[in-house]
Amino acid sequence: MVTETTVVHLMRHGEVHNPAGVLYGRIPDFHLSELGRQMADRVAEHVKGRDIVHLVSSPLERAQETMRPIAEVFGITPDIDERVIEAANLFEGKKFGVGDGALRNPSAWWLLRNPLKPSWGEPYQQLVRRMRDAIETAREKAAGHEALIVSHQLPIWIVRSAIEGRRLPHDPRKRQCSLASLTSFTFHGDQIVSVGYSEPAKDLLPVKNPKKFVGGA
Repeated sequence: MVTETTVVHLMRHGEVHNPAGVLYGRIPDFHLSELGRQMADRVAEHVKGRDIVHLVSSPLERAQETMRPIAEVFGITPDIDERVIEAANLFEGKKFGVGDGALRNPSAWWLLRNPLKPSWGEPYQQLVRRMRDAIETAREKAAGHEALIVSHQLPIWIVRSAIEGRRLPHDPRKRQCSLASLTSFTFHGDQIVSVGYSEPAKDLLPVKNPKKFVGGA
């Protein structure tokens, strides 16, 4: 019996226009910047020769805008799936950096009391469950071919960490999930046999400021 091979790619959206530097999370009306649109175009060009038959997007604008050129390349209407939305976060709408923003206010410190859960947002285990469910649905719909899901940094990194057996609490600055990156899960049947990572838009990435962690992503 031949076991079919299926690949599910998780793509992080491109750069967002966020001049105020807030953690935008699930707040509506945050759109790709011009650079973000270039990133989306780059990935569409990168994957156009792949055997992609199923597309899924987070409902947030930045994800759907990232998906648009990819959908045009393949002539596929993406499914919108709430399960791959950004993680809920109680710091949404605030600046969130080291030495400035929300962390300067002692009233916010209570939200940081339990990094293992985490206490400031959606529990990691809940994130893993919904992302695993969405990946499984995509695997079934693309069986024997490939699927691509546009999601957000934390959900992608958390589900990858769970699959690879890492502890879920982590330093956000150490996530391997850059803008417009692809985290790819290869299945034989219903079993994940390998995890790949690539950065098709690496040369377009903005220079990082290690003292800041803003946005959402």
